[in-house]
Amino acid sequence: MYDYIEGTIKSLKSNSIVLDNNGIGYLIFVANPYYYEQGKKYKVYVFQQLREDENSLYGFSSSSDKDFFLKLISVKGLGPKMTMPLFATGQTQNIMDAIERENILYLMKFPKIGQKLAKQIVLDLKGKLETIGVGTSDDEMQTQKELESVLIGLGYKEKDIIPVIAKVNTSLKIEDQVKDALKLMLR
Repeated sequence: MYDYIEGTIKSLKSNSIVLDNNGIGYLIFVANPYYYEQGKKYKVYVFQQLREDENSLYGFSSSSDKDFFLKLISVKGLGPKMTMPLFATGQTQNIMDAIERENILYLMKFPKIGQKLAKQIVLDLKGKLETIGVGTSDDEMQTQKELESVLIGLGYKEKDIIPVIAKVNTSLKIEDQVKDALKLMLR
């Protein structure tokens, strides 16, 4: 079982990345491969799906996103492939809020999640998500605060900064994080 793999992105595909670690290229399924940049180094938190006919890796930018993923796939009828689109927007906190508020309609906006499955997600996970701080390990929280103060210093408003910070890879140097954040702000 793997916790994370650190390496350089060698290629991007429509639903996966190839992460090179010491000459071994790991094919990792991710929600949004365009979050990553080819040739850059990343730490990708992984879940390994091992079955008789499958050996797949699913990747996440933070350990808390991985923890949330593990909670989601514990729901009856919700497997790893169906769960990945929920992470594509980078707004996992909104999904957690929808579960806590029993917002079935919000959950049904995601592919292959109908009313029955959305109700099952709420039934199984409501009240069990407080222990997950999405994207907020101590190091990540410190890095996010540092990035936030830099962007505020550059004249951006906090309401514009918060959604962007969640999409920036916290394992990069602060200079690279600022560059990535500015690129996202200008989109």
